[in-house]
Amino acid sequence: MNRALSAILKENIEVTGAGRTDTGVHARKFMAHFDTNQKEIQYSRLIYQLNGILPADIAVRNIKAVKSDAHARFDAISRTYEYHIHQQKDPFLDGYSCFYPGNLNIDKLNRGAELLYDYSDFSSFSKSDTNVKTNICNVMEANWIKESHRLIFTIKADRFLRNMVRAIVGTLLDAGSDKICLAEFRRIAELKDRSAAGKSVPAHGLYQTDIEYPERIFL
Repeated sequence: MNRALSAILKENIEVTGAGRTDTGVHARKFMAHFDTNQKEIQYSRLIYQLNGILPADIAVRNIKAVKSDAHARFDAISRTYEYHIHQQKDPFLDGYSCFYPGNLNIDKLNRGAELLYDYSDFSSFSKSDTNVKTNICNVMEANWIKESHRLIFTIKADRFLRNMVRAIVGTLLDAGSDKICLAEFRRIAELKDRSAAGKSVPAHGLYQTDIEYPERIFL
């Protein structure tokens, strides 16, 4: 992205992304910001030019002007992720969804997801030694839906810790497959110990689907 923008705008451009994700994670919606000396930019033309240069797995959909102090990472007020699981062999989902053929209780998965609203410290679901100041997160939405042989977990919060969604899903799958009970899931959350939680699920089933910002940052 840096090279593409620099070539088009004919100046050195440094893009700042909204955050980082583990290798293999997908993004249906990702945001970034950059500064430019250009006084007037035709956004539709810039989008067309960028998409002609960028790799096939990256597409620019929109560009908006923001205030000079706006920051793609630190100004975000919420982020939403989905985790996709398929329970029958499906070649079209290979690399884009996690294959989990075992029995899963969708009601128990959702009751486990509801327990997340009771907590703000998600240390049990975070990689250790991540150099963050706090493990406090406000979960605004957490639920599972079932569509044929597919399951989709959606979670929305003001911020996420490294590996948080994948660790939560792995532990919820333990509950949904009756490896642990919901009381044990609650105990794991309260321990604030990553070693107590389940294994992290594979990265390729995870999608960032939305990022929200306050209107005040836009021009």
